[in-house]
Order: sequence, then structure tokens, then C-alpha cells
Amino acid sequence: MAEVIGVGMTHYPLLAGKDSHMASLLKTTLKDPDIPAECKDPSSWPPLAQAEWGDDGGVAAAAEHRKRLIADIDVCRSAIDDFEPDVLIVWGDDQYENFREEVIPSFCILAYEDTVVHPFGVLDMIKVPNYWDLPGDTSFVMRGDPDFAKQAASEVLGAGVDVAYSYQPREGIHFPHAFGNTQLFLDFDNVGTQFPYPMVPMAVNCYGEHVIARRGGIARFADIEAGESLDPPGPSPRRCFEFGAAVGRFAQRCDKRVALVASSSWSHAFLYDKGWHLRPDTEADQALYDALLDADYDTWNARTSRDVVESGQHEILNWYCLLGAMSALDMSLTWSDFVTTEIFNSNKAFAVYQ
Repeated sequence: MAEVIGVGMTHYPLLAGKDSHMASLLKTTLKDPDIPAECKDPSSWPPLAQAEWGDDGGVAAAAEHRKRLIADIDVCRSAIDDFEPDVLIVWGDDQYENFREEVIPSFCILAYEDTVVHPFGVLDMIKVPNYWDLPGDTSFVMRGDPDFAKQAASEVLGAGVDVAYSYQPREGIHFPHAFGNTQLFLDFDNVGTQFPYPMVPMAVNCYGEHVIARRGGIARFADIEAGESLDPPGPSPRRCFEFGAAVGRFAQRCDKRVALVASSSWSHAFLYDKGWHLRPDTEADQALYDALLDADYDTWNARTSRDVVESGQHEILNWYCLLGAMSALDMSLTWSDFVTTEIFNSNKAFAVYQ
């Protein structure tokens, strides 16, 4: 019987950018004319937001935010290295990248060969310089394990969870950043060197009703109020938990040492309509983090798809997959951290299960 480790982390794109641009999403939001002026006035913001914004638009706070995120990622990388996995299975969202109008699968296992990844594709789209001052076309190889991925798909399907599979990525786009940034951040100080572990990405349709409607990104309130043509919902939180449990049982039965990784931040400001896209839903995130500390999976599974969407927690479905696996395998949380912010778009959680 194989051994398994569980890891939760973020793939926050602006961590790969300069400190001077880490609040870029908020600065873009502040240009939306349909957000009330009093809400956009920093003097009306909560104390944490005012402190982070400071007198430099968040530049100094960005350095501190980065420092804490990198320290937490280092803990995750050290746990992975100590475990010495044969492969990483990574749950991440596809944000109108690999999957578009042709097909939007609820879950898809990417059974890819070694793949060339351009990690700065998202930054180039929003005109943000990368932290390392590397050329925009910098690339690295994400090692794959297609045979193992196909085995995973077969066994998960056999367990009664319908999952799609893909043998070839879409051409002409940057590789889904949920997976590209996972490798980039786990190797933060060694960009350009060969990451030692192959990766099997498992894409989750976290964006659901907004995946085509908002193309996985920011929507202005004028467009929202005019009436969005919403897409069908993504998989429910409970179904993601069940998918993760099936993957976890497969990982335990296989002949490899497997690191199961959830890659996402939690609530996102640009998805939290009730907060005018200015800040994440920290109250909802904190409640789930408290439940995570208590291994209270009932609280997690009591949340509906509507609850998740209204809190802008779309991407937390990746963590539902991880917790489903950890619950099924009766694994224990050995370390975690919860990093809150008011101006850097999303709260970030980290965890190690052994």
C-alpha cells in the first residue's frame, strides 16, 4: 500500500509579479464607475485595508504579504521533499484556459506527457512585470506521468465518480496557471531549473456559472446589472469532496508515493459581488478555516454551491477535493496557516496532512 501526504497552497498570480503591482486587481476595480464612490474611498475602508494601502498604494504591505506567503510555501515544499513523492496530484481550477466554449468538464484528469509551460502568461496579459525580471517568454518543463494519470481516471471512474480525461493541452494559450504556478511557487528560488517531481493535474470547474460568462475574470457591475448570461453551475462542494475521496483511495492503493495538493486561494475579491469586488469574504473563509482546524468536514459539506459563489469562494472547491481525500484516508492536519488581506484580492490558506 502506497503512502500519501496532503498539501494545500495558493497559486496567487500576483505573487509572481513585482511588489509595486501586487494590488493591481484592486486598482483596476477602483476604476469601475458603478461602484459607489464612498466604497472606493480608502478613508471608509476597514482598518486592515487602510493599513495595507498606506500612503504607497500597498507596495510596502506587498513585501510583507510576499514574505509570509513564501515562508508558508517553503514549509509545503520542505514537507514534500521530506516525503520524497514519486508524483504530485494537483487539484486546480481552469480559468477559461484549457477549457472554453467547446466543453467545460466538471473534473478532468490531464494525462499529459512532459509539457512546456510559460509561467508568465497571466502577468503578460495584465501587463505586470515578473518578480525575477526574467523574459516574458521564459518557460519550464512540467514533467508528466500519463500512464499513472490514465490509471487514476480508470479507478476513479470505477469508483462511481464521472471524470473526464485529456491527452493534449489546448494550443495557443498559456498552460492553466493553477498548475503552472504551483510548480513555479514550489520552486520559487530555482526558476528555470528542473523541478524534481512529475505532476498529474486534475482540473476542477470551480468557476461554474462564471467560467464562460466572465471568462474566469473580473466583471464590471454595469455588465452584471445588465443581466449576465450565466453558465450552468460547476460541481457541488459535496461532489468535489467525493471526487477527492475517490482519488485519495486510489492514491493509497497504487504503487507510488503520492503527494495530493490543493492549489488555490480562498475567497476572491473580484468574485465577491456583495463586497463590491473590493475585498474577499474573510468571515466566510475564517469559518471554514476554523472548521479545517477541527477536522469538521460536516461544516464544509453543509455549504452549498450558492453559498460558495456568493462568497466568491469559487476556487475553494480544489480544497474540497483535498479534504475529501484526507477524510477518506483518516489523515491528520500537522501544520497550517491562514493569511488574510483586504487589498491583495484573496485570503490564502496553507496546510500539510500526514
